[in-house]
Amino acid sequence: MKELETCIAIRLKTLNDLARFAYSMTTLGHGTYIVHFEIDGKHYYGVYAVFRDYYKYYGLPMFYYVVLEEELEGSYLLVHTDERGEKVEVSKGTRPGWIGIPIVNLEKPPAILEFEV
Repeated sequence: MKELETCIAIRLKTLNDLARFAYSMTTLGHGTYIVHFEIDGKHYYGVYAVFRDYYKYYGLPMFYYVVLEEELEGSYLLVHTDERGEKVEVSKGTRPGWIGIPIVNLEKPPAILEFEV
């Protein structure tokens, strides 16, 4: 089996930071989803991104993530922004006027990820 190159893992401070990042990717036309997996009772939520044309590479894979003590109760992270600010909610479905980012639950962390727990 061929050895996989790993992603660069970047830990964010809050779920809102992750939502803002995923929302910005969505508005640029990227198909965006949040992956979720559990390690040692902690819940990891993250988004894959590629830093394009990094030196001699075609792209540098990156995984932006947060670690939560509790699993989120829903299948979507909803984001709504207007002149009053941003709102981030976890929901079982989408809502008109909000950007819905699906949460995909994985059985285990992907092999491409390697980071300190």
